[in-house]
Amino acid sequence: MRTLSIEEARAFYDKFGRKQDRQAFYEAPALEALRANLDLSGARSVFEFGCGTGRFAAELLRDALSPDARYLGVDVSATMLRIASERLAPFAPRATVLPADGAPRFPVADASVDRVISTYVLDLLPEASIREALGEARRVLGTGGSMGLVGITAGTTPLSRVVMGAWSRISVRRPRWVGGCRPLDLAGLLGTAWRIRFRRVVVAWGIASEVLVASPQAGPR
Repeated sequence: MRTLSIEEARAFYDKFGRKQDRQAFYEAPALEALRANLDLSGARSVFEFGCGTGRFAAELLRDALSPDARYLGVDVSATMLRIASERLAPFAPRATVLPADGAPRFPVADASVDRVISTYVLDLLPEASIREALGEARRVLGTGGSMGLVGITAGTTPLSRVVMGAWSRISVRRPRWVGGCRPLDLAGLLGTAWRIRFRRVVVAWGIASEVLVASPQAGPR
């Protein structure tokens, strides 16, 4: 399946900008499920792959993370970074956002963060890049760390099956119409390298989102 190139994705989200926050009508319930199951109160360092407008990061910094927790987010869109920087300014200097070049590499040292988060981002990437990003998450997570993911997925109710089936067909024929996103089975991509601690499909307004919390299995990273 064709996905948007890095340049196409950057151009789309530079133009999309603050309109991304309008997707809260279906994203918010899934993000709340992630927040409730990621045990953020005990985290001292969080890395987010694809921070978007910083809306979720601001919620975490305000309501979920301890006052001394550090946050780093990256994004390929200059527009998103500008919006996120403005939104997270009240939390400086413990909250930082940086530009990403589109490669699934994390600008973080080995075993240096407690939580890795990526929401509605992996479903834009080709499968090879998703697997690279998952490998990077394993690399940067410290002992006892965990990863939280959210992405659109196949429907589980009659309405969501219709909606997500149509979304999948559009993503094949006209990926730009849906911002390059397509329904994925994230759990199926984790393989044996991860232990899934929580999984739920959250449906809002017919749109299905897969929520995952997973920890690296023991072994070489």
